[in-house]
Amino acid sequence: MPAAEPSPRLRLLGVDFSSRPDRRKPIVVAEGYRCDASGRLRLDRLRALSDPADFSCLLTEPGPWLGAFDLPFGLPRELVETLGWPSGSWAALIGHYRRLSRQEIRAAFAAFCAARPAGAKFAHRACDRPAGASPSMKWVNPPVAFMLHAGAPALLDAGCHLPGLHEGDRSRIALEGYPGRSARAVLGRRSYKSDDPARQDESRRQARQTLAQALEQDEGLQIDAEQRTALLEDARGDRLDAVLCLLQVAQASQAPGFGLPAAVDPLEGWITGVATTGPDLQTARPEAA
Repeated sequence: MPAAEPSPRLRLLGVDFSSRPDRRKPIVVAEGYRCDASGRLRLDRLRALSDPADFSCLLTEPGPWLGAFDLPFGLPRELVETLGWPSGSWAALIGHYRRLSRQEIRAAFAAFCAARPAGAKFAHRACDRPAGASPSMKWVNPPVAFMLHAGAPALLDAGCHLPGLHEGDRSRIALEGYPGRSARAVLGRRSYKSDDPARQDESRRQARQTLAQALEQDEGLQIDAEQRTALLEDARGDRLDAVLCLLQVAQASQAPGFGLPAAVDPLEGWITGVATTGPDLQTARPEAA
C-alpha cells in the first residue's frame, strides 16, 4: 500500500494593509510557519506589495494558508441599518460599499455623525471597544473606512473564506487582525512608529526594540539578524505590524474557531483573539467625539 502524501505545511500570513499602496507605503506581508519539531513560529520572509494588483495576486496564491489582515472586514450593523444599506449578507453589503466613491462614503458617514449627540458620534462594531480599535466607519486618523473600501472587495473577489462572514475557499482563510492590541500588551501606550519623519525618533526605535525582543523571548518568534534589523529600522512600523499580525494568526491557527466568538455578526465580523469580556476591555479607547 503506497504511503500517504504528506500534508502541505500551513503558510501563515500577517498583512499590514495600505488602501493606496505604493513604493513609499507598500502593503507589507510577513510570511511564516510553525516549525514541525518545536512548534515555534518562524518568520520566513517579508514582502512589500506596492500595487493593488500584487495584493490581489497574493490572495489567489494556492493554499493552504491562513492570514490575518490589518483592516476592518465589516461595518457596524447600526450604521448599515440606519443608512438603509444592504444588510442581508456581507457580500451584498460589500458589493454596495465598493460602488461608492470615497467622497460618497465620507458624506454618508459625516451626515450620520452629525445627527448624533456629542460623545456618541460614531457607531461601533461589537469588537471595536474590546480591541481598543478605531470604529470601522472612521474616515480620518486613521482612515480605516477607506481601508475596508479597498481591502474587503479584494477578499471577496479572490474567493477567500472569511469565517463568520463569507463562505469561500477553505484552503485560503482570511481573518481580521489588529496589531495595536498586541503592541499595547507589551508597550502600554508607548509609541513605536510614526509616518511623520519629524517624529521618527530614538524613543520610538527603542520601543520597537522592546517589542521585537518580547516577540522573540516571550512568544518564541524565530527571526534572523537581517530580519531583526529590518524591523527596527522601519520607522513607520509597517514591518513590525505585519509581524504582529503574523503572531496573531499563528495563535488563531491553534485556537478553537480561529479565536472568534461562537456567534459573529455577519455584517460586522470580529478581530481574531479579542475576548468578549476580560482584560481586552481595559485597553479600549474612549468614545471619540
